[in-house]
Amino acid sequence: MENQNIEWKESWRDEYLKWICGFANAQGGVLEVGRNDKGEIVQLQNAKKLLEELPNKIRTTMGIIADVNLHSEADKEYISIKVASHYNAISYRGKYYYRTGSTNQELTGYALDELLLGKYGKTWDSVPVTKISVDDFYNDTFDIFRKKAVSSKRLTPEDVECDNLELLQALNLTEREYLLKAAVLSFHHNPERWCLGCYVKIGYFENDADILYQDEINGSLITIPDRVMDTIYTKYFKGLIRYEGIQRIDEYPMPREALREAILNAVVHRSYETGNPIQIRVYDDKVYVYNCARLPVGITEKDLQNANKSAPYNPLIANAFFRSGQIEAWGRGIEKIKAACLADNLPEPEFKISSTEFMICFHIRNNNKAIAERTNANGKNIVPNKGTANGTINLDDNTCRLLEAISDNPVITYDKLSELLCMPRRTVSREVKKLQNNGLIEREGAKKNGKWIVK
Repeated sequence: MENQNIEWKESWRDEYLKWICGFANAQGGVLEVGRNDKGEIVQLQNAKKLLEELPNKIRTTMGIIADVNLHSEADKEYISIKVASHYNAISYRGKYYYRTGSTNQELTGYALDELLLGKYGKTWDSVPVTKISVDDFYNDTFDIFRKKAVSSKRLTPEDVECDNLELLQALNLTEREYLLKAAVLSFHHNPERWCLGCYVKIGYFENDADILYQDEINGSLITIPDRVMDTIYTKYFKGLIRYEGIQRIDEYPMPREALREAILNAVVHRSYETGNPIQIRVYDDKVYVYNCARLPVGITEKDLQNANKSAPYNPLIANAFFRSGQIEAWGRGIEKIKAACLADNLPEPEFKISSTEFMICFHIRNNNKAIAERTNANGKNIVPNKGTANGTINLDDNTCRLLEAISDNPVITYDKLSELLCMPRRTVSREVKKLQNNGLIEREGAKKNGKWIVK
C-alpha cells in the first residue's frame, strides 16, 4: 500500500516530477507508474518510450539521477522510478517539494528554511546574526546563567570564570566572529529585535470569550521561565493556607514542577521562526500551555507520549538550558509532567500534538471555588479543626490573622500582636482567649517567658 516511501500512478504526467522532487528531499522512495490506487497493475501505454524519456526529464529539470526500470507482470508492463534521498535540497522549476506521510507538499516560508538549513547540517538556532556583538548584551542574564550552572553542578566555578564572549564560545554559540541566533535569544535582553513573538503571553479567562487580565513576559530566554512561574503563582493562582503544627502550608491549584516543566519545554522546543508567542491561558479549573512546535525528524506524536530519546528542535538553545541546570537531556519531559500531576492527586493532563503545534491542558484544583465554600453567609472563614464535633469552626478575619501571626512567632507578646495587626490590645486578648477556648492554641510556660503552641 502507499506510504511515505511508495506512490502509485496509473499513467504518467509530467506533474509527477513533483513527487520525485519530494522523495529526493525526504527519505527517498519509489514512484511506480502503471498501478492503480489499490496497487493493481494496469496496462501502461508507451512504457518503452517512457523508459527512455523519464531519466532525461528528471536530470534536466532537477539535476539528479533516478533509477528507472521497466517491469512486466502477468503480461502487463509498469515502470518503477527509485529516488534516493539527497544531501542537498532539490528543486523542481524553482519550487521545493517534500514527501511526508502519503502526501507531497510544496515547501514555503519557514518550512523551506528548515529544509535548506537541515540539508547543510544547520538548525534554525545555529544561523549567524550580523551587526551585533557581545557588548550589546546586558550582564544580568550571564550572571544568572553562571549562578544556575554552578549551583546545578553542570559547570564548575572555573568553567564560568571567563568573560561573556568566552562563555558564548564555550557553549558553541558563535561562528567565527559572529554570534548565533541561539546566543541572541538565550542571552540578549531584547531578542524580539531579531525574532518577533519571542515572549510569553499569559491571560486569565473567565470563559473562552472573556479575558479578565493579562501579562507579557519579555527578555532573554534563560530568564523567562522563572519570571513566568513567579507571575503565575503570585498573580494568577490563589493558595489555600493550612497548618501542620506551626508550619504553614500553601496549597496551590497545581504542582510547580509540572507547570515549570511545561513552560521549559515550550521555551526550549518552540518553533521561533513562526513569530507567534507562547500562550498560557489560565481558568478557574484548567491551564493551557500552547506553543508552535515542530516534531523532530523520525519522532511521531505517539513517541512523545512515552519516554523517548532527546531530539531538540533547537539543539543549541537546549544545550544552554541544560548547562544552566534547568532541563535534562533525556527526553523525559512529558513523563515528569504526568508523574507530578498524579503525585499531587490531579488527573493526567491532556495533550494536543501535531506537526506544527504542542498544547497541554492541565486540570487543576479550583481554589476560587474552595475559598468561596470556606466562606459562610456572614463572611467568616471556615478553618479545619479536628477538635470540634462537626470538624470545623468559624473564625473571622481578625482571628485568622492572629493565628497566623502566632504561628510565625510563638513567643510574640500581646503588645507586639497589637502593633503588628493594628488591633487594640483588648481585642487581641479577647481573640487569643477565643483561640484557646476552641483548642487551637495553648500556652506553655510563664506569661513572660513562655510560648504559644498551635494545636
